[in-house]
Amino acid sequence: MGSLITGMYRRFAGLIAEMAKFGVVGAIAAVVDIGGAAYLHGADGFGPLTAKAISIAAATVVSYVGNRFWTFRHRANHALLREWIVFFALNAIGLVIAEAAIGFTYYVLGLHGTIAYNLAQVAGTGLGTVFRYWSYKKWVFVAPQTAPQDDAGLASRELAGAGNVKPDR
Repeated sequence: MGSLITGMYRRFAGLIAEMAKFGVVGAIAAVVDIGGAAYLHGADGFGPLTAKAISIAAATVVSYVGNRFWTFRHRANHALLREWIVFFALNAIGLVIAEAAIGFTYYVLGLHGTIAYNLAQVAGTGLGTVFRYWSYKKWVFVAPQTAPQDDAGLASRELAGAGNVKPDR
């Protein structure tokens, strides 16, 4: 049982660390995004969608820098221009997701209050975050290629370790 837990930990430790880093970068970007939009909409009087577009643009820069140089620094990087273009295109899709949540709340439901606006922002940001994590890993910060013999070597080491386990009687 102990070797199973150890094996599971080894298998998922990198993913857990990566997700934690993504979460920290995302939390900082969310403060810039949600706080910026709330300020621009509430204090400066920008429209709800304009405020969100401005704040998410600033948060995108924060997110790119944090994710490129910390969260996904171990992954193979493409040419910087390609990486920027794909990153910002995916963030534009994330913006559409967030704007849809705000637009639905503000224009369809007719909820214009500060609390409704901020709840719509949080919902849109949450949905956009799920999309961004998946898409960054798939198209921006891609995993390094592993040689097929590495997988075979890992499998044979796992099988060799499995032979040392004594059956229950």
